[in-house]
Amino acid sequence: MPREIEFLYDFGGPNSWFVHRAIPAIEAEGKVRFRYVPVLLGGLFKATGNKPPLMVYGHVAAKVNYDRLEMERFMARHGITGFQFNPHFPVNTLLAMRGAVAAERLGCGAAYREAMYTALWQDGQKLDDPAVWAEVLIQAGLDAAALGAAVEDPAIKAALITSTESAVARGAFGVPTFFLGNEMWFGKDRLRDVVEAATGAVQ
Repeated sequence: MPREIEFLYDFGGPNSWFVHRAIPAIEAEGKVRFRYVPVLLGGLFKATGNKPPLMVYGHVAAKVNYDRLEMERFMARHGITGFQFNPHFPVNTLLAMRGAVAAERLGCGAAYREAMYTALWQDGQKLDDPAVWAEVLIQAGLDAAALGAAVEDPAIKAALITSTESAVARGAFGVPTFFLGNEMWFGKDRLRDVVEAATGAVQ
């Protein structure tokens, strides 16, 4: 029986896109499965006092260049292609993340996540524009009307808040974050570590 790894994500973080792209090949081995847990990155930052990396060290050219190198290494290791830095970054993901909660309840969570990740980090779409968001849904064959109505549901809004607050209470401060039981790992570069822990590859 595959062990479950919780994957706390927000579409707005490019490192979450990298993890999303790496997951299918990992799950295909049959040893682990990932449960996507939507959280609001802005809410995590506000609650913990954390800040986006580029705000903290964007002036350190060597650090920025190294992070790009790590992105390239990660993509090469996992056979990932297609990444483009979004020209509208940072994009407010409140609408998209409410949509993620709504999509799960409507039974189209996986298709919705794929549409959002592709639009944001491959096609350069401005997903905080409701019209753009709706068009992405239509192009993906999703029910834009149903999802558009659902994101206005107070229960959907409350569920995203609760998920974010729960993540903070467990120690999360950013994305991507992984939980295996009560143990936490942070960052795309810890993906291999949490999978090894889940499969017993590392004692």
